[in-house]
Amino acid sequence: MNSINRRTVLAGLGAAGTGLLAACGKDVPDTPSLLSPNGSQVARVDRKRGATGRVRSLNVTAAATTLDLGGGVRVKSWAFSGQVPGKELRVSAGDTIAAELSNQLPGSTTTSIHWHGISLRGDMDGVPPVTQTPVRPGSSFPYRFVADKPGTYFFHPHVGIQVDRAMYAPLIVEDPKEPLSYDDEWVVVLDDWLDGVTGTPDDVFAELSHRMSGMGMKGGGPRRPASSRHPSVPASQSASASSGDGASPRFRLSGAASPLLGRDAGDVNYPYHLINGRVSTDPDGYTGKPGSRVRLRIINAGADTAYRVALGGHKLTITHTDGFPVEHEEVDALLVAMGERYDVLVTLDDGVFPLVALAEGKDVSGMALVRTGSGGLPDPAVRPGELDGRIVTAGQLRASDDVRLEAKDPDLVLRIKLTGSMGAYDWAINGRRFDMADPTSNPLLVQEGQRVKLEFVNATNMWHPMHLHGHTYQLGDTGPRKDTTIVLPRSKVSVVFDADNPGQWMLHCHNAYHSEAGMMALMAYGA
Repeated sequence: MNSINRRTVLAGLGAAGTGLLAACGKDVPDTPSLLSPNGSQVARVDRKRGATGRVRSLNVTAAATTLDLGGGVRVKSWAFSGQVPGKELRVSAGDTIAAELSNQLPGSTTTSIHWHGISLRGDMDGVPPVTQTPVRPGSSFPYRFVADKPGTYFFHPHVGIQVDRAMYAPLIVEDPKEPLSYDDEWVVVLDDWLDGVTGTPDDVFAELSHRMSGMGMKGGGPRRPASSRHPSVPASQSASASSGDGASPRFRLSGAASPLLGRDAGDVNYPYHLINGRVSTDPDGYTGKPGSRVRLRIINAGADTAYRVALGGHKLTITHTDGFPVEHEEVDALLVAMGERYDVLVTLDDGVFPLVALAEGKDVSGMALVRTGSGGLPDPAVRPGELDGRIVTAGQLRASDDVRLEAKDPDLVLRIKLTGSMGAYDWAINGRRFDMADPTSNPLLVQEGQRVKLEFVNATNMWHPMHLHGHTYQLGDTGPRKDTTIVLPRSKVSVVFDADNPGQWMLHCHNAYHSEAGMMALMAYGA
């Protein structure tokens, strides 16, 4: 095992790489030379999934609501079925999920559901306009797919920056042959929160996508062209919260620096950091018994914040990342990027203990409680010593033998250069900002059956959590199987995957604001 501290973790991260569409009115049209998301090859592969025949039905309503975040904090936001996080969906591997999404959002706001981390059939991936038409207000859309890979996942929209509201929920796919031994489990969802407090996510994006007067630049800088803005975001929502008029930035965070993340830790100043939808002064909690062994399923549903997570007075044993098992590692704390999930085992001591999610580089935190005995409420700003203890990053983990990819040379190498800057806010892949109005114009082409190597080359001064839809890649030759991985500034990370899920799939930064600005690409199977 490699034991590292805060001064050496940076090197460790850098070394990681040394038919249902008709329900919306019409199918997504075929594109010459690209495989359709609902073509015959998609159906053929889907029939091979290990389906149990059981169907788990779910109704999800996207609507405006007022949320109680605890501690007297009530906010107006958008949510799935009126709560944050949304109602957990739990199935067994091989079950069919039948989810009906009803859009009751205000105005002309469209939406969708993306099933983050799930390897599913392409036309159910929830990415308008690539895999489906957007779900309009007053309309619904039926998602139906087999979830055949056990693990910790979640679901959220793939429209604009809606993920930075309350529109997300856990999705747990249980393993009917679970090899781990534990007494109980607790799902822990992390989130950075601003909506309804200091503004809206649309206000934030409007400010970020201008040049910042606070950076010594003139106002009225370039904005994302209207043709490339997501068609679901009405022009009226491109709010006037920017600093282009010379005013000080309202939302942009300055001076957020982290050795763990290589440089700038994030863009956005959030007033709250939530654990399971609660503020630190009125925390969510888990009640158990001393000596019990508990599985924590940790999900970062945030838009702009990586969290360093620790449970005061306890060690954590990492068992899974992004749903897939790894060789177990005992740590003091975890670093969890947006879109990442980690499963850990912990044996509980006797007392009351803070579970702290420190917003990496932002010097604020969220807190929840683990209670197994008597004790008072910890200070909401508590910083357990474990936060500065042993951290093992994803690049230092090893995939379990049963999920490790067979070693072989790649058939195809794709260089994914991450470009852009905070000043121009021109985040892109290979120098090209993704255009939702013309999503198939410049795809990354793969063919079914290929072993594909992606070489992420970060040419920017910020870190990026890079997420691939519909597939799970492996870091390096023996690293963990993941769908989201941190790429540090001015560094390279190489991953490999087998092209075994035909369709059209997004590859993007899971910083919601970087993605919306254009750091996204289409990876498509050739017809």
